[in-house]
Amino acid sequence: MTTSVTAYAAPAPKAPLERTTIERRPVGEHDILIEIAYAGICHSDIHQAREEWGSALFPMVPGHEIAGIVTEVGSGVTKYAVGDRVGVGCFVDSCRECENCLAGDEQYCLKGEVPTYNGKAYDGSLTYGGYSTHIVVDENYAVRIPDGLSLDVAAPLLCAGITLYSPLDHWNAGPGKKVAIVGLGGLGHMGVKIAHAMGAEVTVLSQSLRKKDDGLRLGADHFYATSDESTFAELAGTFDLIINTVSANIPLDAYLSLLKREGTMVHVGGPEFPSSFNQFSLIMGRKSMAGSKIGGIRQTQEMLDFCAGHGFGAEIEVITADQINEAYERVVSSDVRYRFVIDIASLKG
Repeated sequence: MTTSVTAYAAPAPKAPLERTTIERRPVGEHDILIEIAYAGICHSDIHQAREEWGSALFPMVPGHEIAGIVTEVGSGVTKYAVGDRVGVGCFVDSCRECENCLAGDEQYCLKGEVPTYNGKAYDGSLTYGGYSTHIVVDENYAVRIPDGLSLDVAAPLLCAGITLYSPLDHWNAGPGKKVAIVGLGGLGHMGVKIAHAMGAEVTVLSQSLRKKDDGLRLGADHFYATSDESTFAELAGTFDLIINTVSANIPLDAYLSLLKREGTMVHVGGPEFPSSFNQFSLIMGRKSMAGSKIGGIRQTQEMLDFCAGHGFGAEIEVITADQINEAYERVVSSDVRYRFVIDIASLKG
């Protein structure tokens, strides 16, 4: 039997989110029921609720940065028990058979992974995300939150944390490597923390110096304003790796000029409009430009353990559910340091 739970949903594109009730599926043999404690607000929640990334499904309950407590387990569950602290990220199922799934890269499932919200499960039912009191997921698509992380600062790691950890790990950020993080927002601030903990020399490239003190406090070695044209001349040919976290179009050729020979620029933010660049920006230096999308379940667990081991989570501002619409406007205007997290207890009652 399905269970009715309270949620916050966008009833239509660009409409304000409002309190509503949704149905969660029964707890199946390999499912766990999670009482959600906190849910982060990701900029992609806003893009999708406002239908800026193409056609979307409504009503939409956003939220793929979920942290909570297991309150029920199915008869076949072996990974979790009632009372365990768990998280759910950007997807809740995948085909489990394709080469990417078998390699632990379920986020690149060839059949198409099932998104935590604004998607359809393989049986055709709609998926609803973490702006809700409970969620039911297959045990194989949840991760364990280490005791060293409080649930509120852990929630944003399920998207922002893994989105930065994955490329930093893949492109071998570490001692002797010079890494630039473009943008010091919800994604970028995690990139600074993680790259610093990996041992890289970290530079923040931000529009202005407004967040310089924060950047240095979070672990950056250097901080430059990209609005200052001298920045690009001064840093030409400097970086082994540039991670671009911003969800807006930037002058790619200027940023590619900052790479060393054989350096790589990786995009993890999704602008609303296509970008263009001159191929000679890559040819002159055997440079690469790439993209990266979250991480698989195994790597997400590795990331959580890494963050806990180094004693940090996200920098957050906790809000109540009735502040979600205000928070959306503040995210768009970059008025958050650095991740809004909804206290789901405010949805109850």
